[in-house]
Amino acid sequence: MVRTPALFVPSAYDVHPGVAMVQKFVAELPGKTGKTLEAWGELVDAQDFDTAAEKRDFLRKEHGFGTNAAAWVVEYTDGQPTWDADPDSYLACAATFVDDMYSGDREYLRPIFEKLVEVGRALGDDVKVCPCKTMVPLYRGRVFAEIKPSTKTRLDLGLALTPDVPGQGKLKRNEQRIKKGDRLTHVISLEKLGDLTADARKWLAAAYTQVR
Repeated sequence: MVRTPALFVPSAYDVHPGVAMVQKFVAELPGKTGKTLEAWGELVDAQDFDTAAEKRDFLRKEHGFGTNAAAWVVEYTDGQPTWDADPDSYLACAATFVDDMYSGDREYLRPIFEKLVEVGRALGDDVKVCPCKTMVPLYRGRVFAEIKPSTKTRLDLGLALTPDVPGQGKLKRNEQRIKKGDRLTHVISLEKLGDLTADARKWLAAAYTQVR
């Protein structure tokens, strides 16, 4: 069933940049396809499909939608938004993403996550904290860091440094990502609050500084 917009939800997080991309898609949809998002949602809803995958295939194969566009329409139709065109829906999801990441066996890691967010925000007023389902990127226009619970006892702090920065101490080069041209070239692993040393803070600040 096509959903209604979410109510405003105060949040400790920031709206993901992907929301603006989806908003642009929604605004341009009538001109490009002759139908609004609501009309496409009603069309999908009228089909006899059992799964979201079938709905996405219908939009791609029968109506020429791209992969992301088909997913956005189906999420809208099914009332299961992630970072869709509604900022308030995204912010409501963002809090849930973080709660899910740091529940159960990984609850131990939440104080480390929250301290990393605090340190990251202190770098500048332009820092945005935008949770996804499995990690929390920090943005300054572009991603400069990423916080991810890798095991129940370890958080990984990915950093966007230049590929030529050597590994030293807790700072490790992520060779696989470097080979792929990924922005997040280095990682620091943290298992306790004490691992967020002055050196780790220095590298987080370095990643922030070089991203504009």
